Amino acid sequence: MQIKSMRDVFIENIYNRMHNNKNIFFLSGDFGSPALDRMRHKFKDRFINVGIAEQNLINVSTGLALEGFIVYAYAIAPFLTMRAYEQIKLNLSLLSQVKEININLIGVGAGLSYDLSGATHHCLEDISIMRVLPQVIIFSPSDWLLVKGFVDYSIKIKKPKYLRLDGKPLCQIYSSIKTYDFKKGFCEIMKGEKVCIIATGYMTHAALKAAKELTKDNIDIGVVDIFLLKPINVKSLYNTIKDYKYIITIEEGFINKGGLDTIIANILTNNKEHIQLIRMGFDDTYVLEVGNRDCLHKQYGLDEESIINIVYQCI
Repeated sequence: MQIKSMRDVFIENIYNRMHNNKNIFFLSGDFGSPALDRMRHKFKDRFINVGIAEQNLINVSTGLALEGFIVYAYAIAPFLTMRAYEQIKLNLSLLSQVKEININLIGVGAGLSYDLSGATHHCLEDISIMRVLPQVIIFSPSDWLLVKGFVDYSIKIKKPKYLRLDGKPLCQIYSSIKTYDFKKGFCEIMKGEKVCIIATGYMTHAALKAAKELTKDNIDIGVVDIFLLKPINVKSLYNTIKDYKYIITIEEGFINKGGLDTIIANILTNNKEHIQLIRMGFDDTYVLEVGNRDCLHKQYGLDEESIINIVYQCI
């Protein structure tokens, strides 16, 4: 399986669409990428660098979208979502309730993918705060093939969208575009017996590694990858997980605060299920330690060994 950067795959595919679709604009918050060089050179009239000014990035994007353009706004995830949160609320969420606009927020650096940059660059809050906003679609891919498949979806669906992309190149999980369905918003990658791990983004890789280790001991673990955190086909997801005795949610984000675990908890509660839910993520604390992603995961109980130990406690 190939290893690629999500942002480079996405930008390259937007660049290809810009040749035939003159309605596409790409805006950057002074944030670069090797894949951007061709776009800057080829489409000087439709590429705008607004500078380190995320709030203005949203304002300019909104103006273009109101004129009927398809807009992509590109910046580092924690700064895009939190520094410009009021603008996202008013210009995107609220406005899109009365006006059709197509703005795609490309946030790079989900979770701990900017691990060595420290707590200021970690993005552990974005799922929770962006889910609160009405009308906003949240895309949380686990591999670059999902990102490639999302390009046409982002052009077609005329709503505000937040793409939380990992900052590091990742292995391919899916074998082809036909493997997943954006209408469902999730994919059951592995079918298990008693225990199902539900993950999103980078943590799907950790879930799969743990599940494959467990199969060596003849333990069948379910693995569900949720790549559309909003909207999601709740009925279909419930039917997929309802027969398990234990569900483990794993996310590079705060737990008990409206993230992935809350999505699953709400589904179980609304269906009056008594499936035991175990939440893995970050408790009410920021990650101040310095280290790479693997080191931080081990320190906070999100590594492969910790996942396996929790599974054994369930069975």
